[in-house]
Amino acid sequence: MTKTDTTAFEQALAVGRPPNIKTLFPHSRALIVSGKAIDRAMLKKGKAMTIAANSRSNAVLRGALLAAQKADAAIIVEIARSESNYCNVTLWNIARQADQAMNELGITVPVAIHADHYGIKKPGDVAEAQSEIPTLFEAGITSIAIDASHLPDEENLLANIALAPYVPGWAGYETEVGEIKGKSGLSTPDEALFLIRGLNANGIHPDWIALNNGTTHGIEASATGIQVGLTAEIHQALAPYGLSGAQHGTSGNASDKLKEIAAQTRTTKANVATALQMIAWGVAVNDYGNAIMDTAGAFIKQPGKGLDDALWAEMVGYADGKAIKAGDYKKLNCVFENKILAQPKAVRDRMAGAVAEFVTWLLTDVFNAGGTAPLAIEALLAAGSYDLGPKAGRIENPAEWTREQILERSKSLSHDKGPEGDFDD
Repeated sequence: MTKTDTTAFEQALAVGRPPNIKTLFPHSRALIVSGKAIDRAMLKKGKAMTIAANSRSNAVLRGALLAAQKADAAIIVEIARSESNYCNVTLWNIARQADQAMNELGITVPVAIHADHYGIKKPGDVAEAQSEIPTLFEAGITSIAIDASHLPDEENLLANIALAPYVPGWAGYETEVGEIKGKSGLSTPDEALFLIRGLNANGIHPDWIALNNGTTHGIEASATGIQVGLTAEIHQALAPYGLSGAQHGTSGNASDKLKEIAAQTRTTKANVATALQMIAWGVAVNDYGNAIMDTAGAFIKQPGKGLDDALWAEMVGYADGKAIKAGDYKKLNCVFENKILAQPKAVRDRMAGAVAEFVTWLLTDVFNAGGTAPLAIEALLAAGSYDLGPKAGRIENPAEWTREQILERSKSLSHDKGPEGDFDD
């Protein structure tokens, strides 16, 4: 770093870390920040989005951080609520793991810690969430996605209104319309506007909106992928409200499609999960980030890459014995994380290194996020605070978006969302 960069970093450490991070890590040199700072950096550069690296394992987390440092990019590391049930990295320890790794590895770029897909699947889940969400921020989360997209539009909106007060005002906030489930039940501008207008009227200003714009989670089974035109249309309709896009299900989409999303929409956050897991393990993937299968439909483990071959064979044997299909290999993370951490350092380093190489390529050549770390720091220093505030003010009339009005307005929306989607992670 140059002397000026070093000075800016020191100043950002002093003013840019949120209160929960300062409390948890009072002597840390890790610049853990609000998701708002990451979003603002991408908007400042323009036509740029950064990775939200789904960190199902410590190796993936470390690899993403190494890539961010190399690309001089502000990034997000995340884990979903449901993944906390089958990964050793959870919503309650990801900040601790990130802080440790950042200090050990000398990471000086800004990093946000995101609770992805905090799922609300029925109205009764709201009360539990009101109790649980504060514990996430106590554990170091700096950004959250309230995902009530499985519910009808009016219940999605009402759930967000009920939960927003439990999210600190300085934190990154993502909302979602439409389950992530591929080409069925695609989101519409009307649905997105209904959600965002209702939130705006209630003084709630999300940083990101996630859409069902044609992708799925996990191993992509369709060649359709992201609908760039639909995404741009919805983002344009939401422009007065200051929304950025959050792109889910990037694995399975070619790099050219991802470049289009960055260049032609207001997307600033791109979730990458399955590809990182497979690369860390040493499984062959294509340009789409999809695992390459052999003629028998099995993963192709590359010798000398990723996991020790003997441990990989044990994992495959376990999966076969439990009838775990290829798309559910993610559930091996918790079962085998301790054995993975017990591998020799050379093996662990090559796992993280492979992830770092892939993520560096995404950040610099696909997402256009290279060089955004200083922009995030500039935003924090310009504000003189960890709290960057909302990107737009209140536009809508609160009197027109009461609970009764919301229920009445929702009658004009289509309630046929197609078959159930993959809304968990």
